[in-house]
Amino acid sequence: MKKRAFKLVRIIGLVFLFILLIGNLFILLTGRHYLYSAISKTYLRGKSGPGIYDLDLFAKTTINTNSDHFNWNNHPRKNTYNWKISELDYHKNWETTAFLVIHKDSILLEKYWGDHNEKTVSNSFSAAKTIIALLIGIAIDEGYIKNMDEPVGNYIPEFKNLGRQKVTIRHLLQMASGLDWEESGSNPISEAAEGYFTSDLHALVTRQLVVNEPGKNFKYQSGNSQLLGIIIANATKMSLSNYMETRLWKKIGASSTAYWSTDQENGIEKSFCCFYATARDYALLGRLLLNKGKWGNKQLISSNFMKELITTPTLQMDEGTPNQRYGLHTWVYFNQGNPVYYFRGYRGQYILTVPKDELIIVRLGMKREKDFNLPEKKISNVKFLNQEQEKIGHSPDVFNYIINGYSIFNTLK
Repeated sequence: MKKRAFKLVRIIGLVFLFILLIGNLFILLTGRHYLYSAISKTYLRGKSGPGIYDLDLFAKTTINTNSDHFNWNNHPRKNTYNWKISELDYHKNWETTAFLVIHKDSILLEKYWGDHNEKTVSNSFSAAKTIIALLIGIAIDEGYIKNMDEPVGNYIPEFKNLGRQKVTIRHLLQMASGLDWEESGSNPISEAAEGYFTSDLHALVTRQLVVNEPGKNFKYQSGNSQLLGIIIANATKMSLSNYMETRLWKKIGASSTAYWSTDQENGIEKSFCCFYATARDYALLGRLLLNKGKWGNKQLISSNFMKELITTPTLQMDEGTPNQRYGLHTWVYFNQGNPVYYFRGYRGQYILTVPKDELIIVRLGMKREKDFNLPEKKISNVKFLNQEQEKIGHSPDVFNYIINGYSIFNTLK
């Protein structure tokens, strides 16, 4: 019996060693050294992928505040909403960590789950992309960038050849660059995965090649956002974090220090993701979007740029439908004539703004539903298309958080 057990353990050990050797050989031969970092920061920590509390796993920069903080008002009936069991179950199932509903600068509801609280900073994931768009707008206003139709090559020398000279800043903002970047949250050898764990982001994004005509087709690619971050830094001669701190974070009165993960110590920011802030301070970014770039009496970002930010350009989508969901690094849900403009992150990080009712909804958490897609059998159903087309490409949980937010709003306003 003991001999059998020993033999079994020996076989398992040899199989594990073989897999380890093959995996190591694959990494060395393909040059995907970032996989060592990925494995040590995920599987060896009992995780299957990136998380919202990854801040201390990576090098980072600090985005400071000043003493002039913006103070949200507390609505007289704040947090008196009588939750439905189905609503709480939904948040529990999708592992919500924070949910805020704000109307006209007054907090109607502020709820946290687990150890998350109003001082907790967590990963924005791709919600940072909209921040990048806002900073591009400011850089244009300040004259560091001439306009959105400038070639990327004016700011990144590697984009002056191999057909990449056709790619403009506008193409990057529209997610229509035509570059060969694979966006996948599940494929560990995709460029998106490499971008999260690599120690050389500049090399990763500047080796991309043009494979489709820029400005024609929408293809969501984090590499576009990373290039925009590099453009901001090169144009302003400032780090992305310093530019964010001085042009936005301090001016909107953020109350807590924020952070931005970098690819290495003293490296560059992961501008496609990985901005860390509190739920209340994320809401400030929503307020800026809601107020069309204006803060108090000051127009922090030009109204013309803010108008383009939420206008969906004419692009062909993967489903063969026209673009009805994406402006300039900003999500747009038309919502049957009551549009919602929002920031969106990989794990369901949402900063939702509803201009009609001056409403801001912030949802942070660990899981997000898959995007709504057209069922095969419904593709030729004109009636179904007319009814459901606005939902294509949006995650269904967005609709639920909007419904939940409105239920709270209509009850407590």
